[in-house]
Amino acid sequence: MNRLRSIVKSVLKSVLPLRIHRLLRARHRDFVFWRAMKRFLKHPEACIHPGGSVINDLIYGWGNEDWSARDEYLVCCLEHALTVNAPILECGSGLSTILVGAVAKRRGYSHWAFEHTPEWAHKVQRCLNKYKIDSVVLHAKPLKDFGSFFWYDPPLKSMPDSFALVICDGPPGSTKGGRYGLVPIMKERLKQGCVILLDDAGRKEEQEIARRWETELGSPFEVLGRVKPYIKMTMVGK
Repeated sequence: MNRLRSIVKSVLKSVLPLRIHRLLRARHRDFVFWRAMKRFLKHPEACIHPGGSVINDLIYGWGNEDWSARDEYLVCCLEHALTVNAPILECGSGLSTILVGAVAKRRGYSHWAFEHTPEWAHKVQRCLNKYKIDSVVLHAKPLKDFGSFFWYDPPLKSMPDSFALVICDGPPGSTKGGRYGLVPIMKERLKQGCVILLDDAGRKEEQEIARRWETELGSPFEVLGRVKPYIKMTMVGK
């Protein structure tokens, strides 16, 4: 399938004007995403394995391959979403918000996602509305200066008291403090046994953040993923 897609793309690129080529490619992405979402929504458990056609089609159809969670990390997030029985928190939004939100809806719990870019939040919310995924609370607000770091500005009074899973793929690594703010801001909302999945473990900044979290939470972490490493940490106590 991927080989055929590459051949078709090469042929179209050589014979069509750039504007028309981009339009056709966007339409093709939309169709591939819609088709894959139908399969995923019907039976997500059957779709979530690294290298699977549905996950690959969803990543392609979403149209943000350079920034979308690679399939190993995305599959890990979905596998955990299928086993937890309490709300999920996501730092940064995107394709994972759509898919994890769909799983959360099936299982009857909420999925909170923080986003600091209004245009990106609009894209994600539009897709959530299209597929009637109403389990997601997408909180879009600029990052807040907490002194030694910037992080999201969560509406704590209206949020659940306890999260069972955290998907941490934001804020951007260039932000002061990177993704460190999760623990000092949300520590009291992470229940015993909560799993934190931190993307981009190939970066030294993320490894340093994980070591700081390990010290502050008293919970060890492990590095997983063969192609694009990510970090998994499980809360052992509070």
